[in-house]
Amino acid sequence: MSEQRVLVVDDEPIVREVLGRYLEREGYQVGVAADGEEAIECFAQAPPDLVVLDLMMPRLDGAGVLDWIRRRAQTPVIMLTARGEETDRVVGLEMGADDYVTKPFSPREVTARIRAVLRRAGRGDGDDGRLEHGDLSIDPWARRAGLSGEALTLTPKEFDLLHHFAANPGVVFSRIELLEDLWDFAFDGDPSTVTVHIRRLREKIEDDPSHPKRLVTVWGAGYRFDP
Repeated sequence: MSEQRVLVVDDEPIVREVLGRYLEREGYQVGVAADGEEAIECFAQAPPDLVVLDLMMPRLDGAGVLDWIRRRAQTPVIMLTARGEETDRVVGLEMGADDYVTKPFSPREVTARIRAVLRRAGRGDGDDGRLEHGDLSIDPWARRAGLSGEALTLTPKEFDLLHHFAANPGVVFSRIELLEDLWDFAFDGDPSTVTVHIRRLREKIEDDPSHPKRLVTVWGAGYRFDP
């Protein structure tokens, strides 16, 4: 069974207890923290494979913890909060969260989200998911990518896009499919957000972003990765 470690950060004891026990039954190693400062201490002592992070907490809130994590690592983070407005979901994801679950929730739902996020991040059991396409290399475990031996500086979502395309070379994905696969939340706005992220990613991996050869547009259908 999985030896992956999940850090559950929430100021509600019942959430830590119930979710922690459920995850342990599912085979995960579980660490818990009651506030943001304790979460940082736990992360520094034993970096987890994924963090379930409550947004509203005393001492240091989830936004502060997420910012601290993102300055040091690309560890997947699932935000957990009672605030369910779409603007809050979007803000959490734009801050660098990988997914967003609102309270009340079922432990089964959170566990399913954890599995999905770890799979997208290349941290599934028994598979390091490393990819090589010419001079482009991708290490999903470390969430690092390189081009011609030079490290690429990517946002979490840019990395997710690159890994998703590189893991499925030659497959055409529409903007809606990319939203469903990578943003993983109910998106009711303009899918042009995908277009913006594609453009930014091209600026980092293409010799000529205006005439892309790796991440190409399939007119009327979407985008395709050509190794």
